[in-house]
Amino acid sequence: MIRIVVFLALLAVLAFGAAWIAERPGEVAITWQGWRLETSVIVAAAALVVVVVLAILFWSLVRLVVRSPDLIALFMRERRRARGWRAITSGLIAIGTGNAAIASRAAAEARKLAGDELLTLLLAAQAAQLEGLSERAEGEFRAMLGTPETRLLGMRGLYIEARRKNDTGAARSLAEEAARADPALPWASEALVEFQCLAGNWSGALETVERAGRAGAIARAALRRRRAVLLTAQAMTVEDKDPPTAREYAVEAAGLAPDLVPAAALAGRLLGADGKLRRAARYVEGAWKTSPHPDLAEVYGDLRPGDSARDRLKRVRKLAAKAPGSLESALAVARAALEASDFAQARKALTPHLDDPTQRVCLLMAEIEASEHGDHGKAREWSSRALRAKRDAAWVADGFVSERWLPASPATGRLDAFVWAVPPTAQPGPVLEQPRQAPIAIAPAAEARASSAGAEEAATRRIAAPARPRTAPGVEPVVAEPPLPDDPGPEPTPEPRKRFSLFDWLARPSA
Repeated sequence: MIRIVVFLALLAVLAFGAAWIAERPGEVAITWQGWRLETSVIVAAAALVVVVVLAILFWSLVRLVVRSPDLIALFMRERRRARGWRAITSGLIAIGTGNAAIASRAAAEARKLAGDELLTLLLAAQAAQLEGLSERAEGEFRAMLGTPETRLLGMRGLYIEARRKNDTGAARSLAEEAARADPALPWASEALVEFQCLAGNWSGALETVERAGRAGAIARAALRRRRAVLLTAQAMTVEDKDPPTAREYAVEAAGLAPDLVPAAALAGRLLGADGKLRRAARYVEGAWKTSPHPDLAEVYGDLRPGDSARDRLKRVRKLAAKAPGSLESALAVARAALEASDFAQARKALTPHLDDPTQRVCLLMAEIEASEHGDHGKAREWSSRALRAKRDAAWVADGFVSERWLPASPATGRLDAFVWAVPPTAQPGPVLEQPRQAPIAIAPAAEARASSAGAEEAATRRIAAPARPRTAPGVEPVVAEPPLPDDPGPEPTPEPRKRFSLFDWLARPSA
């Protein structure tokens, strides 16, 4: 809009000037070398404009001819640069799609055309990684260390290569150097924390987490959670040696993350031992509302060690009322009632969960049956049901199942990896069903024989008989006793089609 206004203004000025000159006619005379030129003012002005334009065009042509070598060199250089960028682009796309051949060719072409472009080094390194050429990839990443812009990128690549080769020392030193150079790097701080957790250096890990938090690499909520986990780890480490310090760490951790069960349980236990029962109960109750856990119920029930079993039951019922309907609430009440010999209340607490019981529910029912009525038959029945019942929740992290909480994964060092969940179970393999095998005739039992020698011989044969083979669930193997020497054995019958198990087929000896 502004350009249009300016253009119209200039056009109006020119029109005004032309009209002004046209209204004031005059003549222009030029005398030179005996020549005399006479013309009007308008014609002279037009001639002057034409001369100026021709002079400008002539000068531009001369300048173009003089600068043509430089212009040609610039054109070729820009063309080469454009081809190099196209090669870099196609190479990065090939890396993204996993095409190692195209990525390698693009890296070679980009290096030839683009030269020392920073992305050329990255493309060459990633192409070598994609091809599995670790030595070449390390060389490319080491070349990046000499440039300030790519130094951290080179550290990151060398760190990945060190982890691939299980070179823990090199990986840790690279993570430490990168974290010192730029605390805002998430990968560097995460890697350093994992190494420190594997070494049990909780104070060092806490310092690393706080430094990354100050740099903005960790969100505020995640920072509070990680500090709580590391403070809990420190409290667990010094609990036996320095209970006051452990209590201070645990209370701070429970304040940072009220739903962190180990922190709340430890804070409740240490505060209870110090006589601060109300404060201890507050931490345990706060965690129980969001995360019911047997450790919390145990700590809450034992806040006053001298209490009777009835008093503990009353306290546990109060805690269970804060998470009604929870399985852990029912188990906690049932356990406390069983210790108080209140079998009716223990049964009542477990009744809502008997339709689909867990292993702990079955074992508690077995204990109730044996303790209340001495009915060991029902106790055995519940115990056998526990073998087939679904598993209870446990501390699980990276495929590990632990009876107690750990601050980090023992496999990877990942902080706050353990969660209270039902451990995964391996699914049974498929079984190919065929028509069921007809029963094989079995030799008469040894006790039917009159002579003691025959019975002894049959018993010896049964002891020496091979073990019953294992089969997949649902397959019932039939094993016949070998006939005695004087027994002609069963009549030969045509072999029927038997049930086929995929497990037996996989386990058969190779030819």
